[in-house]
Amino acid sequence: MADAGGTQPGREGGKDDPRAHLMQEVAEQMDAIETDYGDDYEIGRVITIVEVKKSDGSVELRVRAGQYPWVAMGMLQFALRGIESQVGKE
Repeated sequence: MADAGGTQPGREGGKDDPRAHLMQEVAEQMDAIETDYGDDYEIGRVITIVEVKKSDGSVELRVRAGQYPWVAMGMLQFALRGIESQVGKE
């Protein structure tokens, strides 16, 4: 959606603004959490996984998890099961 100035969110001078794009994704996740849980929640552990596309065409995944590695692995396995359960439902 364009703003009043006619620019796309996450774009700066016709070029994608990676910070704005990431912040928009986080804001959408927060909105979804507030919609689902109202005011009766708190945010626990967080893992971010970001696909970084470099100018040379290569792609990397950045994973940031602020907890013990075995806790992060358990959270990722739980998320994988949730995604796998959605396959074929759409």
